[in-house]
Amino acid sequence: MPHRRTFIAALIATACASVAWAAPAAAADQVIRVGTLKLIHAITPYFYEKFTPAGYKIEVVPFETPTDGKNAVVTKSVDFGAFGLAAATLGGAAGEPVVIIGAQCNRGMAIVGRADAPANSVKTLKGKKIGILPGSTQEVVFLDRLKQEGMTIKDVQSVRLSFSEMPTAMERGDIDAYVGAEPGPSISVGRGVGKVIEFPYNTPTGSVNMVMTTHADTVKAKPELIKVFLDIHRKATEYAMSNRSAFIEMSSAKLGIPAKVVEVAAPNVELTWKIDDDWTTRAKYYGAQMLDKKQIRQLPNYATFIDTTFIQQVAATK
Repeated sequence: MPHRRTFIAALIATACASVAWAAPAAAADQVIRVGTLKLIHAITPYFYEKFTPAGYKIEVVPFETPTDGKNAVVTKSVDFGAFGLAAATLGGAAGEPVVIIGAQCNRGMAIVGRADAPANSVKTLKGKKIGILPGSTQEVVFLDRLKQEGMTIKDVQSVRLSFSEMPTAMERGDIDAYVGAEPGPSISVGRGVGKVIEFPYNTPTGSVNMVMTTHADTVKAKPELIKVFLDIHRKATEYAMSNRSAFIEMSSAKLGIPAKVVEVAAPNVELTWKIDDDWTTRAKYYGAQMLDKKQIRQLPNYATFIDTTFIQQVAATK
């Protein structure tokens, strides 16, 4: 009998072990990959984790240029991407499957001149070396400002630079001014090298700057994911805008810039998530400017390029 009981116990133990071995592992969180730029006004995704519901995980992927961010969305390297309206419009006009589903920020740009130079307006930049990032929202806004002043890009010497290169290029004396994105302008001002000539928000484009985008396939196949994501985006945006200290701390930590620089830049940054009729009108004007300047061959199909369906649903649940 003892041997029989031992044998039965062994069988039970083996059976239990087999059941335990076959039990499925807990489902892994769904990873949401979000691309953003290395700019103060693109800092919102770093707050997402605080508002991400159970079952999801955020992975932030930083990019140097708007074009890099747009290409990541088009190739599905990221699920969602924040970058300038210009890059999004370039993609939409070329028939690429990029869709604007929300706003990311307004403002965040400035025309900066050398602190020791007499230039104090756009008109006084004639003949000067100006740092510009081609394909950026800032480029189109600056071209519009030149037009308002009776000038064209031929009236200045355009120097191709990324946003992060602009403050250093000015400090070296390589350029006389630049059309930059925060924190660049605040870095130049803080170092005593530059001065803000103008915040270029007096064109019909206004202060519209960065957008939140996704792939057209995601719109069709994953509408629930978009709603989950945009709710995270809304909450993170509102939190960052209402908690200045957290905004400064996160920007300093993720971008490696002094908190004092962020403090200077903060008033020139409006993180946002909403798209309304006024915003859409300004975005379409912006596209018309790109077409007029032959930066695109045709306008995007705005019926599908800007999809406000999801952002309206998120706004209705507030």
